[in-house]
Order: sequence, then structure tokens, then C-alpha cells
Amino acid sequence: MGIRKTIKRTLSGLLRSKAAPRFELGIKDLQSSALPLGHAAVQGELTPQADRISEGSGSLLLISNGHGEDLIALKIIEALRHQRPQLTLKVLPLVGTGRSFRTATEQGWVQQIGPSAPLPSGGFSNQSLRGLLADVIAGLPLLTWQQWRCLRKHRSQVDAVLAVGDLLPLLMAWGSGRPFGFVGTPKSDYTWSSGPGRDLSDNYHALKGSEWDPWEWLIMSNKRCHLVVTRDRLTARGLRRHGVHAEAPGNPMMDGLSDATAPASLSRCRRILLLCGSRMPEAERNFNRLLLGLAPLPSDRPIAVLVALGSTPNLSALGAELKRQGFRSSPPPSDALQAGACWLKGQVLVLLGTGQFELWAPWAEVGIATAGTATEQLVGLGIPALSLPGKGPQFTQGFAKRQSRLLGGAVRPCQSSHELNTRLKQLLEDPSLRLEMGRRGRQRMGPAGGSEAIAKRVLIKLPLGHGY
Repeated sequence: MGIRKTIKRTLSGLLRSKAAPRFELGIKDLQSSALPLGHAAVQGELTPQADRISEGSGSLLLISNGHGEDLIALKIIEALRHQRPQLTLKVLPLVGTGRSFRTATEQGWVQQIGPSAPLPSGGFSNQSLRGLLADVIAGLPLLTWQQWRCLRKHRSQVDAVLAVGDLLPLLMAWGSGRPFGFVGTPKSDYTWSSGPGRDLSDNYHALKGSEWDPWEWLIMSNKRCHLVVTRDRLTARGLRRHGVHAEAPGNPMMDGLSDATAPASLSRCRRILLLCGSRMPEAERNFNRLLLGLAPLPSDRPIAVLVALGSTPNLSALGAELKRQGFRSSPPPSDALQAGACWLKGQVLVLLGTGQFELWAPWAEVGIATAGTATEQLVGLGIPALSLPGKGPQFTQGFAKRQSRLLGGAVRPCQSSHELNTRLKQLLEDPSLRLEMGRRGRQRMGPAGGSEAIAKRVLIKLPLGHGY
């Protein structure tokens, strides 16, 4: 207890000082594995009063640090735009190039600031020493310093800052000197307080009573921090025990997803959604491994494998691997599927589609995945999934295990393509198991509506415009 008090006094002194914080090497090495936001809403939150919203336009800067965090930030700013159209919105993505914001910036209602660059590790330098060294060689320290300089330059042009992610954007928001809020996406007390499985780090988190660390509590308790949003109510309760006024108004990641049924052209097929991720070259390697897990897959019905892709990998690269594994190119069975390419081998039909996740996800019976955000969204729709961790840098054994615990076993890691094949066959043949795993996924991810709920809290809590 004496050591804890000494640490707390020291950190409190640092937070009271006016000196700018120092950012050392690494972006994701300041973080835990970046798993995006989840879980359900608390009911009965206050909504912004119309006269308060209309009194001033206001300006807000959102800082995010990863692809999943960018998606969450985008959903929140879309809701903010809907609730207060005159609000000036700026974004500073710390990892990658901010692809998620491209349409909004091209349309002119969001301004992206600061330097950006793709990192060799995809922002997951905490997953391996090799990934960290690659990022350092690629210029990560200079990039982080330039982003910090940009934040200090633009801070006088915004009323407040909203950080989306974990420690690094939280530090950036605090260091801006402006009032700030925090949407904590990657950490949940479910990862150490519930199964499946146990880990040595569970004891450390149990001792703290939260997966968030003491230095993070202190920043969240700073007088300029007006809002702390966590991914679920369990985590919010843990932070409140440490004096942080945390809340869990909802889950942005489930917004915009439908529960549409599969079209007639796929109604006879067993339907499997394949998610290989988007970070190259890891995504191509994982696609090859997941594809091997599908064969042989005996079935008395045709099998449709829906490969939902982001901007990468491209269709030609995956087509070459399909051809190598004995598939032949064929026209899609229906234009309604919106597939970019179609490949056949026996009873197995593989559809490739860029940007088709939201359309295809509700059609699936089962998912096989090496992805973060999309896997959480899939199980949140009540669709069970199997994962196949590899060498990384993102989807490692540790990442997959943590993801499974976060989602209550709605996604189950497999150690080999053979195990994936065996478990996939079991899931397809056991509707009660699919139903139970799907129920857990829905419970952990919660209902849609989180973006609007968080936006309301931002407009109430942060001093934006003359009405605050």
C-alpha cells in the first residue's frame, strides 16, 4: 500500500505540471491489443437540450489510434453531425493513414490534420519485438513527435478533444491542455474476470480491480477530463471504484449492421463468412491458412464461403491462391450478391467482395476469422466464429485468446487448420451450439445505438460552443 501511495503521489505531481509529456518509442507498445468497443448501453441517459445545442456551433478534435478506433470515431462523429450539424469536426489518426475518414473528408464535413503513415506492424508493435523494431526503423519516433507538434499547433482552434483508444490518445488529449473526453476501446474487465481459460495476468488485474492501470486512472480523473466512456458496464464499475466517473452508454460497433436474411441464390448453401483482416502481408497469409481449414469439409449441401475484404488484400492476389488450391474462376450466381469475383471447386463456392462486410455478415451461419473489429461485429450479430491465430504481427495467440475471453467464448481459437476444420464441421452440424455461442456474442457486444448515445453525452459533457 505504501508503494501504491508513493506512485500515486508521483504521478499526480506529473499530471499537475505544465510540462509537455514525453512520448517514447512505439504507438501500440503504449497499449494493450487493440480490440474495439463493445457491450451494452445504460438506459435513461439525459439528452442534450435543444436550446443548449443551438446556442453555439463549437469545434471538436477526435484522436484515434488504429483501424478499429478510427471506425468507432467515425460512427461517433456521424452521430455528432446528425445531432449538431454546425459542429466543426477534426480528426487526428495516430496509426495508419485514416482511410476510414476519407469519404467524410472528401465531402468536406470533417478535416483531417497531422502527418500520417502506414506502419510495418500495422500499429501492433506491442505484439512482437520484431514489429516494434520495424516501426522504429520506418520512422515511428519522428512520426509521433510530428503528431504531437501538430496537436499543440491546433489546440487553440478547438473547444475540446475526444480521445478514442487507450493510453496514447489519452495522453495526447491530456497534453493538449484543452478540456477532453475519453472513449476507452481496448480494455475490458471481462478479459480477466471471466473465461474461457485463465492467464497469469488475471492475478495482476484482480489485484488492481481493473484492467486499466493506475496512471490511466489518474489521467481520467484529471479535472479537464469531462467524460470517460468504457466498452461495458462491468469495466465502468471497476473504474468508478478508483474515483473515475466512467459510464457505458452503448456500443458504436453494432450501429449500421442489419439482420437481413440470405438471398434466394444462397438459400440452399451452408454459409461461412471468412475474415482474413486487412493488414498486409499478414492478411494474405491468414487467408491461405483459413482456406486450408475448409478442405475437406463434407456436406450434403453446397458450401458458400463469403470472403469479406477491406481495401486490402486485392482480389487478384487471393484469386492466385485459389487457383493454386484447385479452384476455377466462374461468374457469380447472382448480381444481388455484389461479389467482385467467384471461384468454384466441387461443392464449394468462394465469393470475394471488397467492402461487402455489412451486406454479407448477417447471411452467415458461422464465421472463420483472423480479424479484430469485424469478428466482434460478427458475433455481436449472434453468429459464432472460429479463429486461427498465426505469427502476427496482429493476430497472434495472445490476441486470439484475449478476444475469445472478451467475447465470452463466442469466438473460439484453433491451433491448426485441421482443428479449424473439425470444429467448423461440429458447428455446422450442431444448431444448439451455434445458438449458445451466438447468444454470448450478442450479450457481450450489446445492441445498436451506441454512437447516438455517446454523441449525446459528448454534447452534454464537453464545453462545445457558447452554450456550455
